[in-house]
Amino acid sequence: MERATERTASGTTTDGDGPALELLVHGVGGSTPERMLDDPRTIRITGDDTAAVFRRIDDVDAESRPEEYRDRPVPEAYVWCHLTSGSGSRALWLLLLPFMVVNLAHWMRPTTRNRRRTVRFYGLLVRLTGLTLTVLLVAAACEVALDLTAWQCAGARACAEEHTWLGFLSPTVSDHGWWSPPGRRLALAALGPTALTALLWYLSHRTWSEYESQRPMDRGARFVEDTERVALGRPGFWYGRRLVARLRAAHAAAAFLTVAAAVATPAARHDRQPGGPPLLDLLGWLLNSALMALAAVVLWVVCRRGRTENRLDKELDEHLVRRLPTGSVALLLLALVYAGWSRPGWKSAGRLPGELTFGGIALAQVVLVVALGVVAHVLYRSHPDSDPESRTAMRGLAGPAVAMLACALGGVMSAGVAQRVADWLGGTGDPLPGPPVLLTWQASVIPPMLLVLLFLIGWLAKRTWTVRGDEMGLVEHEYRLAGGPDTSGRLSGERRGKAHSDRRGKPHGEPEPRDAARTRRIASARAMAALTDRAPRVIGVISAVTLLLGATALIGALATKKTPAEAAEGTYAFVAGAADTSQALGSWLIGVGFLLFVTWGRRAYKDASARRTIGILWDVGTFWPRAAHPFAPPCYAERAVPDLTWRMATWTGETGGRLVLSGHSQGSVLAAAAAWQLTPSVRGRVALLTYGSPLERLYGRWFPAHFGPAALASLHGEVACWRNLYRRTDPIGGPVRLSRADGPKVDADPFQDPLAYGRTAEHPLPAPILGHSDYQADPAFAREREQLLARLGPEVPGPRRSGPAAESAP
Repeated sequence: MERATERTASGTTTDGDGPALELLVHGVGGSTPERMLDDPRTIRITGDDTAAVFRRIDDVDAESRPEEYRDRPVPEAYVWCHLTSGSGSRALWLLLLPFMVVNLAHWMRPTTRNRRRTVRFYGLLVRLTGLTLTVLLVAAACEVALDLTAWQCAGARACAEEHTWLGFLSPTVSDHGWWSPPGRRLALAALGPTALTALLWYLSHRTWSEYESQRPMDRGARFVEDTERVALGRPGFWYGRRLVARLRAAHAAAAFLTVAAAVATPAARHDRQPGGPPLLDLLGWLLNSALMALAAVVLWVVCRRGRTENRLDKELDEHLVRRLPTGSVALLLLALVYAGWSRPGWKSAGRLPGELTFGGIALAQVVLVVALGVVAHVLYRSHPDSDPESRTAMRGLAGPAVAMLACALGGVMSAGVAQRVADWLGGTGDPLPGPPVLLTWQASVIPPMLLVLLFLIGWLAKRTWTVRGDEMGLVEHEYRLAGGPDTSGRLSGERRGKAHSDRRGKPHGEPEPRDAARTRRIASARAMAALTDRAPRVIGVISAVTLLLGATALIGALATKKTPAEAAEGTYAFVAGAADTSQALGSWLIGVGFLLFVTWGRRAYKDASARRTIGILWDVGTFWPRAAHPFAPPCYAERAVPDLTWRMATWTGETGGRLVLSGHSQGSVLAAAAAWQLTPSVRGRVALLTYGSPLERLYGRWFPAHFGPAALASLHGEVACWRNLYRRTDPIGGPVRLSRADGPKVDADPFQDPLAYGRTAEHPLPAPILGHSDYQADPAFAREREQLLARLGPEVPGPRRSGPAAESAP
């Protein structure tokens, strides 16, 4: 063990006897520096209004008074909540939920070794799935604006008279006004999907300039090999500026091309009819050829390049980023002019040719998800879990399952909006043809899906009831209640050990009186917290049923060319009734769900609690960089991880002191990611204190390639020391399941929650069940932190290797 010696920027050398720093990182939902530092007088020492580091006013010049901090660290608070939940406008990001979900699927690949091409193919399939979601969303907007509104409703006299705001587009109501020809109606209606695409492009560009453009610390080439084993430690992992710009250009171009095709295809189909003008027919052929050529370029751009992690990629494809969207916009303008050309005798009837579009998108998504499942299975089988403690979700199929849910969300949102608009516009005596039958089929499978969800809820309720009954006996045994059963003989060795460890420090005396209601509340909290571990099974069932129902809807729509109610006519009465009920109920449920969706978003502008709830959703879902979809909500970690890395590296470089990185909940994930980004010399000075941490329970199971047992073991072997705290009533945090033969284990004994069963001298009022919050309220927290500081000590060991575990890290 070498003496920790560092040279400061001024040239003086420190021997490591200076003050220690405790850098606090809060979790989901956010916090304030005053609450984190337990002092109303705080000051920002570095950072901006979005994310910053704070200290108490009394500790601002702590480095100049090291003698006052011999027995305690200098606390600092890193506040990052404004990266996700600081603005009410971010409630509208709920509309981008399918994009966020498909982006998560990219990071859920199984752990593997020596399968780089297969890993690249996995990423390619996810990127293509994300591209289909963009085309689907814009195609749905075109269906509503062009087909249902401008083509069907404005072309029908009864619908146009019912909705007077469409009167100027109707050839019968406006007496053949300038906008009444079908092509001009389509060109005008195309402004809606075009504006939607421009909005998505603008939001992606703005967040890209704020998040992805935050450059991480450049550690130099000699440290690349040290961190290459763990993906989160690679130099370019948190710098996706080039890829997001490239994908943004491709997706924006694909969206503009979708609008252009929706406008130009009906006009070209009319011009190909016998007797059509030859010049317009030629122009239509040339325009469609140009659209197909540029679409092929977009597909090549998406397939050509994935993430660059092994180096800090500072370049940018300026020519591609600028020219690809510009070319697609130019083709869109040509399509608008082409469609708006005068065509005497052209009348709108029936539906626009959208059946093949939505059917092709749905078929492509099914094929991509199935292929993704095959590739994920190959990756999982190439490197099965060698550690029996590993609990990879769904045996490596979590990524394909989540990708399937993203496609289902996109399909439900598209079908639901189209069906509701069709019902609203067609509420006249002359019904409209309505949306493509595939969208009606997709809306009709919602009631069966809800029945499956109700079954799963019932199963979870039953399991929770059973677990609560088991926990009641364990609670009575742990708190030594009078009249409680002696369950120690019926408990497994592990649970019996937990029962004894949870009573640590409890004085032996007379048993406490038994309170059935209190026991039920504690047991219910533990049972509800255990539901988190059943999420893989629930997601797997939902994904499988979604795939089955989606395939059924696709086959039914393509085979019958009719809606479910029309296809069931002439069959058994109960079949026809069920089909009609499912179709009507699905449309109604989507309408109600969409209204609730919008209402919740509007409420977030005025209600801080609602805004905080939505912020928590994004805190969990947007940790990962945008690798599959550029229109997903931005990755806050691309700002937070470099912030933490820069702060730790510069402070230890200037002072040569010790540092405790203390993270709660999602803050522990940010802390681990930042620790991986440090150089070995700095990493050896850092101690980790995590509490309420989802590192193994959630991230290790769902993202095994990045937080699996090998990766966490590597981190354990390279930081100075690590201690993890958790409760059994915590639905998010849990043990990290790491230990070393030459040192104390990482996981502490689970904290007792509540601290007291009944009223005691230390707790004269009933102690609350804290669950995931207020870990510092437990006296054991202070003891664990003191022991961690004592282990860190003034003499800091150099970086260690974790032996075989480090060599097996991905």
